[in-house]
Amino acid sequence: MATAERLVRSWMASEKDSEIEESVTGISSGQLTLLDIIRALGEFLTSEEDRLRTKGVEFLSSVLGRCPHERLNLQAIRVLATFYCSKLEDLETIIPALSGLSYLVKFPNIQSSEVKDILNAIFANVKMRALVQSTRFFVFSIVDSLITSHRDTLKEMGSTFLAGYVNIAVGEKDPRNLMLAFAIARVVLAEFDIHAHIEDFFDITFCYFPITFRPPPDDPYGISADDLKQSLRLCLSATPAFGLLGIPVFLEKLTAGSPSTKRDTLHAMDICLPVYGSAVSCEFGKKIWSSLKLEIFQPTDPDTENSALNTLQVLVKTMHADKSQDAVSEDSITSLARDMCSECIQTLKEPEKAQARAAMKAICAFARTNGPLSSFAVSQAAVLLIRNFHDPDEVSNRASVVILLTELIEACWGDATHASISQSSHSALSPLTDSKDALLGLLIVSLKAPATCLPALHGLTALVRTPKLVADDELGYIVLEVSELLRKEPDEVEDVTTDTLALLSAIAGIAPHHLLSQALPILFSFLPDVTPPRDAITQRAFYWRALSSLSAICVQPQLFETLVVRLIAKLDILCAISQTRTIDQESTTAYAHAILTALANTLDIKVSLKDVDVPKYAEQLLPRMFRLYLDAALASSEVVAVAADPRLLQVGARIIRLVSQALNVARQEKLVAAVFAAYTQGDVKLITGGLLNSTIPFAPLHLDASPRQRNSLTLFSSTIVSLQKEVRMPVDNLSTFLSELVAWSDSPSSTVFQREAASHVLASNVNKHVDDVSDFLSSQLEGYSSSVLKNTSIPAEARKNAINTWISVTRALLVRSHPSANAFIDHLFELLDDNTVDWDAARAIGLLASEDTVLTKRNNAVLKILHVQKYFNAVMPRLLEGVKGTSGVSQGSRRETAYLVALAHLINVVPKAVYVTQMPSLMPILLRGLDLADPSIRSHIINTLSNNIEVTPAVKDAVSMYASTLVLAMLKNCMYSEMRDPRVRAAALKYLALLPGTVRYDLLHPYKTRVLKDLAKVLDDPKRAVRKEAVITRTNWYKYSG
Repeated sequence: MATAERLVRSWMASEKDSEIEESVTGISSGQLTLLDIIRALGEFLTSEEDRLRTKGVEFLSSVLGRCPHERLNLQAIRVLATFYCSKLEDLETIIPALSGLSYLVKFPNIQSSEVKDILNAIFANVKMRALVQSTRFFVFSIVDSLITSHRDTLKEMGSTFLAGYVNIAVGEKDPRNLMLAFAIARVVLAEFDIHAHIEDFFDITFCYFPITFRPPPDDPYGISADDLKQSLRLCLSATPAFGLLGIPVFLEKLTAGSPSTKRDTLHAMDICLPVYGSAVSCEFGKKIWSSLKLEIFQPTDPDTENSALNTLQVLVKTMHADKSQDAVSEDSITSLARDMCSECIQTLKEPEKAQARAAMKAICAFARTNGPLSSFAVSQAAVLLIRNFHDPDEVSNRASVVILLTELIEACWGDATHASISQSSHSALSPLTDSKDALLGLLIVSLKAPATCLPALHGLTALVRTPKLVADDELGYIVLEVSELLRKEPDEVEDVTTDTLALLSAIAGIAPHHLLSQALPILFSFLPDVTPPRDAITQRAFYWRALSSLSAICVQPQLFETLVVRLIAKLDILCAISQTRTIDQESTTAYAHAILTALANTLDIKVSLKDVDVPKYAEQLLPRMFRLYLDAALASSEVVAVAADPRLLQVGARIIRLVSQALNVARQEKLVAAVFAAYTQGDVKLITGGLLNSTIPFAPLHLDASPRQRNSLTLFSSTIVSLQKEVRMPVDNLSTFLSELVAWSDSPSSTVFQREAASHVLASNVNKHVDDVSDFLSSQLEGYSSSVLKNTSIPAEARKNAINTWISVTRALLVRSHPSANAFIDHLFELLDDNTVDWDAARAIGLLASEDTVLTKRNNAVLKILHVQKYFNAVMPRLLEGVKGTSGVSQGSRRETAYLVALAHLINVVPKAVYVTQMPSLMPILLRGLDLADPSIRSHIINTLSNNIEVTPAVKDAVSMYASTLVLAMLKNCMYSEMRDPRVRAAALKYLALLPGTVRYDLLHPYKTRVLKDLAKVLDDPKRAVRKEAVITRTNWYKYSG
């Protein structure tokens, strides 16, 4: 007892939380009881001083809120309930008393009698309008807890509870309390007998509709307007009894509300109408239809129109909800629904008018209802439109008719947001079944006329995609007719080519044999065996279109197999070794490049779709590809070898990489073994499938190999980069192999194309097999860095090439967050002191963070998340130190400039979120970079400034601080006389156009006249893109005012 008194008196004096915790600990351990606490509080609870009484109840409630539930028996709960109820009569203690009751009602052994006493006391003594939000929240929490745990008791209270709750809930406005109030009302409306109080509950729920709440900025409670709207909708749809009262409210809001209010109303009706039932929907159906018709036929915006169509669909479904499942005849359609449908169909008699489009949207909504009205609406509309199409007096309206029919067919097919009605459990047949033949004939006829061709293709596509509607022979007929479009001149069908291919692709997924026999022969006929001459523009246009079409429609396995066979046969003819130079090599190369690109694009789609037939082309396609390229590589430089062209090698490498990506580990190991046998041992039999017979040795990795053989390393590289990390390289020592590859790449005879291929091999192997190449990494750091990278006695070009090699190795380590990457990065920083390669090293530091085409997930590279952020955080402080000259370097020195170049490149490639917080401090540094001679650096800096002009208030403040400098710098960089690079001029103008929307007028007003005068000169810029930006910028500045 003494302990309880000490704790109570100590808290009354200091109000420290420790006394409450100690009291709870004592109760939990059994050393104290709640009765001891109450006795100790006795004099305070009965004190005549308001402040002491309030604090006494507050201390008791705080202890109760943390007290273990098992420590209170029934008697204690009864005593506390009585005590707190009495304190509700005292205005001074009502707040802590409600707080205590909010804890007490959560105790599991509270009895029904206490529940009733608590609620009666609240209803009698609590005046909600006189309380602040936090106190009202206690009241709603108490009711919510009792609704959850003692629902039956509340139901026994009947009208006493319902009337009392209505009284405390009326007039509430705080969103935190409303979330609880809506949750309580939803349960009460759904489970309690509220018929005698339906109008009361209607008043305390519908008064909030529609929600117009907007949360304040940085709202700590996280309650959004959508949260309130969703909770309120659940209340409004909690009981059918709201139907007669609620529908008039909805109709009123639809008539007089803003577009936002109308959408909220329509969404609420979507939820409420099925609950209110068919009787209410039929009673108000005519009025609802009148309101919806206004939004559909005279829409204010597309979103409201779509919402009205959805509500119309819900209305029709609800009106027929009570119909028997077996009543699927037209007789079961309500007269109102029939009238609605007939009204829309009447409008279709004038298909050329805008009202007809709106009417068709309504009919499509009927079509998606999956009931008898669906079949009725579709059949009536289809018959009318087909008759209209064949009417000689309506020939000019045929395009409109076809467009309307296409929309009808699409409604029956279904789309991403609507289930296909042909899959309905109520009907196995599509509503279009009876009209299918007439529709098919109509659409085929429409293909012949330019005005109706495009909508006809859309209609046929929807018809084909409708399940169980078009028979196989009909699909063949469609392919036959559509294929005629492929025979026309490219200029004639340019507008419908994409849609033609979409239709053929849809059929290819259902019946590919029809395309194989009808469409593909036409397209292949446009691929000549002999390259068209340069001046044969029409023939070249035909083969370009044919290859593009083949690439789009031959994704299906059967079609792709045919595509591979036919295109490889063409390539064999085109790329045959020619002993004379009579052929037009450039035209032939372009034709072969187009063929290979079509094959690669189709293969790319198949790999993305993870088609199971791709791996087989490791045996069926790759050997022929390697034979084609290696034959050219082994050919003498005196003969014409089309396949030796680096551009063809690049596309071929892409094909090899795509096939390799689709292989499992075992098949990749088999492929890489064959490739290594060819490139390291000269054994080309495995990789070419025995198709290549040559007496000339194949040794592309020898330093004295011919340029054609050396170029073929890109095929080797494409095989390696896509391997999974479990695939081991078939060499005795991988480090030795990579070292030899670096030496091969650094040889004077290597070209940029060859070095790039070698760098890909290096990057892939270091990334995936870092533990196996430790000797290689050590030799790079200890030997290569001093003998090549930092060796000032060798040519500068060789050192620059070495930096590119260094980038490949460093990035391979960086993306997997390997510790060795730091040592490689340090060497690049050391090169910033070298006047010969400092800018190249600076670019390298920035480019290390850029996206890589080799080290990707698709190529099975080892990637760690946030590696870019880690790299940025590691090097940015060093760059800032170097740029600011804090390391003993004079301001404006070459070394400092190199650091600035590195910083500019780095910021340009990393995501904005990585550096946005540092933009205010970076601003003066970036402004210095605008004076550098390199246009690419200026462009990077201006783009960075543009991307961050309004990201945060701090950035906006920094822009305002340097506004004058920015204006002058951008004016200088947008002048043709000062900057010859059009990209920089356009970027500077874009940034200049953003400033008036960011900086206060009083800061830029002194420069307005000069800006307008200088921009007038830029309007005569020789580049159209620059002139366009100048017009926009000058307009923004001309309108700029205080």
